[in-house]
Amino acid sequence: MTDYDALLLLSFGGPEGPGDVIPFLENVTRGRGIPRERLAVVGQHYALFDGASPINGQNRELLSALRQQLDAERIDLPLYWGNRNWHPMLADTVAEMTAAGHQRVLAIVTSAFGSYSGCRQYSEDLAGAVESSVADITIDKAPLYWNHPGFLTAAADHASTALRKLGPAAGDARLVFTAHSIPAAWVNTAPYLDQLNAAADFITHQAHADLEANAPASHAWDLVFQSRSGPPEVPWLEPDINDHLRTLHAVGTESVVVIPLGFVSDHMEVVYDLDTEAAATAAELGMTMVRAATAGTHPAFVAALADIVGHALADTRALVAVGEPWPHPCAPNCCDRPQRPAAP
Repeated sequence: MTDYDALLLLSFGGPEGPGDVIPFLENVTRGRGIPRERLAVVGQHYALFDGASPINGQNRELLSALRQQLDAERIDLPLYWGNRNWHPMLADTVAEMTAAGHQRVLAIVTSAFGSYSGCRQYSEDLAGAVESSVADITIDKAPLYWNHPGFLTAAADHASTALRKLGPAAGDARLVFTAHSIPAAWVNTAPYLDQLNAAADFITHQAHADLEANAPASHAWDLVFQSRSGPPEVPWLEPDINDHLRTLHAVGTESVVVIPLGFVSDHMEVVYDLDTEAAATAAELGMTMVRAATAGTHPAFVAALADIVGHALADTRALVAVGEPWPHPCAPNCCDRPQRPAAP
C-alpha cells in the first residue's frame, strides 16, 4: 500500500461573479504582458453569463460524485479541492491540508491529455505550492487518463446521445472533435496530437456501436481546435472550429456533432467558444449542430477517477487503459514547454 493520507482535485478554476472576472483573467495571464484592455474584451464573454464560468460549479458536482464513489469502494481518504487560477486557490488548499496534518497527497488533475498547460504546468504549480509551504508535505500528480476506458466510455456515451438528437439525420452527421489550441511548437515535446487522434478514433467507433443497426459503417470525424489566445505571429494548432464548419458546409455537410474532447468539464471556452460562437457560425451556414456533453460526472468517468486512486494506493491493482497507460510518475522531461529562440 502507498501511504497517501489525502486526495486533491486540482483544476483550472473560474470566476463566479462579475467582480471576479478581471482578477481571474489577470491570474491566468500573469507574466505574459497582456494589456488590461485586452482582458476587458475577453471579460465581455463572461458578461454574457453574469460573470460566472460553469467550471467551479461542475467541480463541486464532481467532488460530490467522486466522494460517493470512493465511499462505495471504501476509500476513506479526505478529499480536497484547489485551483490554479481562482478560489479555492491551490496555495490555500495546501495550507489547509498541512494544517490538518497531511503529509502525502495524491492530486488528480481535471485535464486528460498531455501538453505543457494540461500536464507539466500543473506539476510545476504543485511543486511551487509545496516549496512555499512551511510544512513537510509531498503531493504526487496522478497519471493522465486520456485512454482510461471510463473516460473514453463517458465521451462516447455523450457523443451517441448527441447523435440521437439529430434523429434521422444522425447517420449522415459528421463528428467534430475539439480541443484547446496550443502553440504548434509544443507538440514537439508532448503527445497531445497523438493522444487526441487516438481517443477520437476510439470514441467514434464506440459511439457508432451504440446506435441503431441502420447506422452507417462508421461516422467520418475530424479533429479541430478552438480558443486560440496567442499572438498572430506565433503558429498555433489549426484548423479553428469556425473555419472548419465553413469548410464542411462548402462540401455539403448538413449536420455536425461537436465533441469537446479536450475538456473534462464545461469551461467558458465550451459555453462561449462552442455553444455561442460556433453555434452562431453553424446557424449562419444553415447547418444543424449539436454539442455533446463533457465527461462531467458521467458514472464511467467518476469510476475511472476512483480506479486511478485505487491503483495509486495498491501496488497489486493494475491501471487499466486502452493501449499503454500513462507512466506514473511522469518522466522528468514530460510535456516540456519548448524554449523560445534567443533574440538575435
